[in-house]
Amino acid sequence: MSQSVPPSGNPFAEGAQQPPYPAEPAPAPAPVRNNLGLGLVAALVAALVAGGVYGGIAGAIDREIGWAAIGVGFLVGFASGKVGGSHPVLPVASAALSLGAVYVGQLLAIAIIIGKELKVSATDVLFENFDVVTQVWGESKDLMTFLFFALAAFAAFSGAKKSAE
Repeated sequence: MSQSVPPSGNPFAEGAQQPPYPAEPAPAPAPVRNNLGLGLVAALVAALVAGGVYGGIAGAIDREIGWAAIGVGFLVGFASGKVGGSHPVLPVASAALSLGAVYVGQLLAIAIIIGKELKVSATDVLFENFDVVTQVWGESKDLMTFLFFALAAFAAFSGAKKSAE
């Protein structure tokens, strides 16, 4: 009792009708995104926004949160990878910009905390007494400060790589 195999090579397609027209070809693959300029602009904008939000939150609660620094880095990397694609410079640039964003966020947090204590605006503290703010940052930095920098840079680098895929 031998089973006959239809010409299609599929023994389960016996009796199935083939469509009278050929199947449509698959759509062309999406073009590869590889725009360094747009990726850098997206990373810079994301760094400014994320750094401001990070500083605002840290200043409002009078402490830094490690996962927020990771979020800053990931947001910067994600934006650069999504917009700029897989250009090899973008992960490195994202990591560097995320370091700047976390630093600016920490300075903003210090300005907010000083402003609350002195009952003046944080922008006045930041812009009129920038030397004091950076001095306070220098005196208050510790191992956790640099851990937050490292986490942000790692998240930015890996976020840029992943989002470009």
